[in-house]
Amino acid sequence: MKRFYDTELETFRSQLILMGEKAIERVWLAMRSLAEADTALANQVIAGDDEIDRLEVAIDDEAMRYMNLRAPVATELRLVIVGMKASHDLERVGDEATGIAKRALRLACEPPPGPALTGEIASLAQMAVIGREMLRDALGCLLENENKDTALAVIRRDKEVDRLNKQLHRALTVHAAANPGNINCAIELMFISKSLERIADHATNIAEEMVYLTQARDIRHTGEHKKTGGD
Repeated sequence: MKRFYDTELETFRSQLILMGEKAIERVWLAMRSLAEADTALANQVIAGDDEIDRLEVAIDDEAMRYMNLRAPVATELRLVIVGMKASHDLERVGDEATGIAKRALRLACEPPPGPALTGEIASLAQMAVIGREMLRDALGCLLENENKDTALAVIRRDKEVDRLNKQLHRALTVHAAANPGNINCAIELMFISKSLERIADHATNIAEEMVYLTQARDIRHTGEHKKTGGD
């Protein structure tokens, strides 16, 4: 028999999923504002950051209320703790999306990057797609009975984003040295690349928490995921 307040946990879980969807949307819109030099869209992303902040506060408040009033058992307590940690990571994803949008505004005032940076722009788009997929899959574990295999697959993809980030920084450094007039653009793109790398890190954090949720084991800093098929 279900405990009579199981619906409260479902509401808590739904709030977390909603926050995740909002964060993922912010990343997508920020990258669109960059690709299209759309200053109105960039400003929309920046203005929307408060909504994600409010969701984080609401999730934390609900978690504390539940722990104080319901005396949760171990599995419920893990869900509440994981939810609070995940909401913090999602809030940071929202901050990174806001940072990308602000840099998109600055780049809109610069000369277009030009064909010399076509490959780097494409790599940024690739990083954004991977990061969004990682976030979506990590959060999807909450809807798929805490699927451990999906969470581990997310963790392994982080290396791909790290590789692209390092590759981009090398290419942009070379470009800036060869094209001093385009150095501001190169620097802004470097910072955007770093933001996308951090977004993937936050997705990894959430995935690690999903493993803890289903296995009651903390695999952070252990390298355990490398034993399951990662390189």
